[in-house]
Amino acid sequence: MSVSNPTLITFVIYIAAMVLIGLMAYRSTNNLSDYILGGRSLGSVVTALSAGASDMSGWLLMGLPGAIYMSGLSESWIAIGLIVGAYLNWLFVAGRLRVQTEHNCDALTLPDYFSSRFEDKSGLLRIISAVVILVFFTIYCASGIVAGARLFESTFGMSYETALWAGAAATIAYTFVGGFLAVSWTDTVQATLMIFALLLTPVIVLLATGGVDTTFLAIEAQNPDNFNMLKNTTFIGVISLMGWGLGYFGQPHILARFMAADSVKSIANARRISMTWMILCLGGTVAVGFFGIAYFSAHPEVAGPVTENPERVFIELAKLLFNPWIAGVLLSAILAAVMSTLSCQLLVCSSALTEDFYKTFLRKNASQVELVWVGRAMVLLVALIAIAMAANPENRVLGLVSYAWAGFGAAFGPVVLISVLWKGMTRDGALAGILVGAITVIVWKHFELLGLYEIIPGFIFASLAIYFVSKMGAPSAGMVERFDAAEKDFKLNK
Repeated sequence: MSVSNPTLITFVIYIAAMVLIGLMAYRSTNNLSDYILGGRSLGSVVTALSAGASDMSGWLLMGLPGAIYMSGLSESWIAIGLIVGAYLNWLFVAGRLRVQTEHNCDALTLPDYFSSRFEDKSGLLRIISAVVILVFFTIYCASGIVAGARLFESTFGMSYETALWAGAAATIAYTFVGGFLAVSWTDTVQATLMIFALLLTPVIVLLATGGVDTTFLAIEAQNPDNFNMLKNTTFIGVISLMGWGLGYFGQPHILARFMAADSVKSIANARRISMTWMILCLGGTVAVGFFGIAYFSAHPEVAGPVTENPERVFIELAKLLFNPWIAGVLLSAILAAVMSTLSCQLLVCSSALTEDFYKTFLRKNASQVELVWVGRAMVLLVALIAIAMAANPENRVLGLVSYAWAGFGAAFGPVVLISVLWKGMTRDGALAGILVGAITVIVWKHFELLGLYEIIPGFIFASLAIYFVSKMGAPSAGMVERFDAAEKDFKLNK
């Protein structure tokens, strides 16, 4: 082992705690609704922190600090875009989606909701949306497994193959056993760990580099443009980074948290908690990368690993500046970020396979116990496929995260947003939106048109397709009636 025992012991204790929470959740999981949505029982704190933790994967403690360390504050536009997008998602979608899913046959998954909301008897809407989920999320899961493997590899000196299984095993274990409740409860612990790490680390780095003035002078001496928000950027570049915020409207693992809230009343409080957590975490992330510039320019003798891979800036600062026991806790925060997102993605894939394929097309009369165990089997299946995709150490799966984010944002974002705001939307409009959004992302990415992030044209074209195709037909009286009832329920209880 290339690392001190305290760090290893901290990791083991943390992982054991997560699996224990999974076993506790197992006792509260009696049917498919419990396994997929926790029986719609999440309070505002768990809803808020679970939504935040499931959103922020390993890039929060590795990718973004690395980008800031390399390029300065010009890389922080993505954080601004994410904050704006997340807030608008909480404001316009969260509460409405919670009541719309309940009024539309108590839908448990997004494909289930689309199918019920638009009275799709053909099953086409359900199948296409479930396929989109499975394709993009299997790639997303693989990227999470790669990030976990890289952490174990660099922290404990393991071979990549061993690290791959070590990183994935604990997440698979508690998701398999406890389902949605385990994922949400562990997310709450993981969110707490992440904010602790991201508030403490920049403060200690600041003290180690001589305070605010000295740190800022050192950063400026290294490159005055580090403070320039527009350094090496163009209008298209800034818009592309801000465009990440559009993705929130279509991320199934985040939307599932809204659907699982115990009531609409919990949403407003959850929004305040979640946005506070998110702003503090992203601020801490930017600070870690930014202050890291000053620390490593003052200590070039220890800058080797960060020069080789800037994404290690948080890991190296934790190792260098903290007692090994505290460093173990801080490094566990990276594992927490990876595990929280990966577990949600595994569960959403399992839900799509169980609810939208197995129950709908194969075993309509399956018992609740059978469905829960099929759900668990699907977690294993998707995890094994994702591990196989991540098995090649040279695999650049992490680069596909932005692709998967854009895919969901453009394919589902406009459909979800417009479906909870406009009663005139039709089934054909929803189908057109999903297909146009997904196809635009694939084509735009392939040709790299204008250098613009593919989520932006995908979102715009999908929204236009929904509007114009819906205008060619009309929603049924039942669709309008359910929409109005849900909207009334939302306004009464928000």
